[in-house]
Amino acid sequence: DQPDLGQVSGVVKMDGQPLANVTVSFSPAQGRPSIGKTDAAGNYELGYVGDAKGAVVSTHAVSISTPQEAPTPPGKTYKDPIPAKYNTKTTLKEEVKAGDNSIDFDLVSK
Repeated sequence: DQPDLGQVSGVVKMDGQPLANVTVSFSPAQGRPSIGKTDAAGNYELGYVGDAKGAVVSTHAVSISTPQEAPTPPGKTYKDPIPAKYNTKTTLKEEVKAGDNSIDFDLVSK
């Protein structure tokens, strides 16, 4: 049994430039989050579970982060180049509706 899903895709940019290879997570108040990864042009599409595409029809907290390529050396802390207000302390919220949702993000580095 799956909840109602809305198809979600869009473009992620920072300071007007496409962000490649970043993770976009949509987390509803209840239920499973949906995750997508951007391509070289900053385009993403959310996946739910298995082959199911989309996100639960609901309001979501959105997190956009850069995956760590390598383990952080001892004594160092990983610093995501994307500001915390978009990931660990996200202020982003989006409404997913039934059907197709085109949701773009234009982040600001400062």
